Amino acid sequence: MPGSADEWLARAATRVAAAEIGAQVRQIGRVESIGDGVALVSGLAEARLDELLQFAGGQAGFVQTLDRDRIGCVMLEDADSIEAGDIVSGTGAVVRTPVGRGLLGRIVDPLGRPLDGGAAIVAERFESVERPAPSIIDRDLVVQPVQTGILVIDAMFALGRGQRELILGDRATGKTALAVDAIINQRSSDMICIYVAIGQKSSSVARVIDQVRRHGAPERCIFVVASPASAPGLQWIAPFAAFTMAEYFRDQGGHALVVLDDLTRHAATHREIALLTGQPPGREAYPGDVFYLHSRLLERAARMSPEKGGGSLTALPIAETDAGNVSAYIPTNLISITDGQIVLDTRLFAEGHKPAVDVGTSVSRVGGKTQARALRDASGTMRLDYAQFLELEMFTRFGEQPEPRVKAQIERGRRLRALLSQPRFQPLRVVDQVALAIALTEGLLDALAIPDITAIRATLPSWLDANAAELTGQVEDKGTMDATLRAALLAAVQRMIASSSAGAAT
Repeated sequence: MPGSADEWLARAATRVAAAEIGAQVRQIGRVESIGDGVALVSGLAEARLDELLQFAGGQAGFVQTLDRDRIGCVMLEDADSIEAGDIVSGTGAVVRTPVGRGLLGRIVDPLGRPLDGGAAIVAERFESVERPAPSIIDRDLVVQPVQTGILVIDAMFALGRGQRELILGDRATGKTALAVDAIINQRSSDMICIYVAIGQKSSSVARVIDQVRRHGAPERCIFVVASPASAPGLQWIAPFAAFTMAEYFRDQGGHALVVLDDLTRHAATHREIALLTGQPPGREAYPGDVFYLHSRLLERAARMSPEKGGGSLTALPIAETDAGNVSAYIPTNLISITDGQIVLDTRLFAEGHKPAVDVGTSVSRVGGKTQARALRDASGTMRLDYAQFLELEMFTRFGEQPEPRVKAQIERGRRLRALLSQPRFQPLRVVDQVALAIALTEGLLDALAIPDITAIRATLPSWLDANAAELTGQVEDKGTMDATLRAALLAAVQRMIASSSAGAAT
């Protein structure tokens, strides 16, 4: 032992004198029953909603329901070793998740624990997963665009930073693919992307992560994964934890994009928890607060005012429909909460038209206010023209011979449809989209075969970089386009088409 006995006694006396002596009050409860990831606990009379509870074996859960004589606790960890009669204690804290740049490039669960085999997350701080949405006075207008690189979206249903746009469709119609392409296109922007997998198969999540790593910028992405095998509590808090992670960047003046895949499964998890905790069921057995559940989540997406840093949080929630029924309970709830919806159609997908966006039922309630000015001027009445083409095409199926003007309109519509059918992992810049829209409007594509249009769309970006780099830079930098710039871009596309036609002829 270092030092003399007198020095040791002096140090011991100092520690004893500094120790707090008195009664310590700690609330103790006991598990009444447990099953399916939900524990019913009695004896914690002062427990609060969403309070974090600690079990004797080290497991944790949070309070979901408060009854007169017991509380419903949703487990955040494996509950196989918990039995009736085990001791439970309140912590006085709420569920928190780590935030900070240490999460970038990582695969984590909703509590910030790494799932990629890497080192522990170095968090700047821990924040509550449930946070209030920004007040009206702290918000600003949604006017800055989110470029997805997908022509049908950017030209017809423009997204804005701070918007909530629902992606809706049946199973296996390309909902996740559409959102992942939007994430991949942010590789050249300043947006941080967060992908949240709620109850998705491990193979599907692994495919998404691999696609982002191969085509996007994974070092500026966070993957939050709550697998079907995870505790119900982890699946329930997953979207809330992701929003908390994104709000860290938003509050610093940055921009974040959150993809929620998907809220239909999240609603099913909420229903499961509600039934297990004894909440009264409502329509389709969902509890009465299922609308409030998603509204308080999605209201956290916003563009902040300059006084609050000017950052933004954009949400792309995904929901699944059954047999195209967009009037079902959860889809209609989400449609009423969000600022528009992109509806994917099973028939279009089966016909090979991808992305299978139903132009007639899709809408963006922010729309042209966020669209790049050059693209807005170039696309003009593209959506209206496409809708008219679909009606005319259906009319001609009855065997009617259209007049020459209508026939020309149908032929141009078919070329527009070929342009809108865009392969995955081939995002288009604003200048590329503007060039294609101008070429279609001015009739440069009317004489081309449809397979040639597909080839031109694929080679246009590289051709412009090689032969009209200065022109490309002007469109990208200005974001607007005057008559002179439009004429120059049109001439460049005309030269490209001519050279492509000459090369095909030889």
